Amino acid sequence: MIGVPADAAALAAEVEVRAEFERYEAALVAGDVETMTSQFWASPDVVRFGLADMQVGADELAAWRKAQPPLPAGRRLTDTRVTAFGPDVVVVTTCFGYPGRVEIGRQSQVWARLDEGWRIVSAHVSEVPDHGTA
Repeated sequence: MIGVPADAAALAAEVEVRAEFERYEAALVAGDVETMTSQFWASPDVVRFGLADMQVGADELAAWRKAQPPLPAGRRLTDTRVTAFGPDVVVVTTCFGYPGRVEIGRQSQVWARLDEGWRIVSAHVSEVPDHGTA
């Protein structure tokens, strides 16, 4: 398949990033701002598109993250996919939801292997009404 390598290095990258993603998700649920912030690329070029917001640059993202209230209880993930595009770039997509809410959240992250380790270099979060599919 074009763009989706099946070699050992790419498969190892998927395993590594899945562990980093799970660490990020645990920090998100726990409200661990320091861990979440550290997992993003510390660059003026990092971008995060949120539900009704946008951060460009590590400083802006860190300030936004510190100002956010905790997530609602009961966050659940579905259809999480981790796909390597070589040994140094991995894309993670997932859907999320909360008890009692009809919206389905969608989240994508581009992770890159940098000198300091795996970091999110671009992220996007959105919500859509639940029409029976996640």
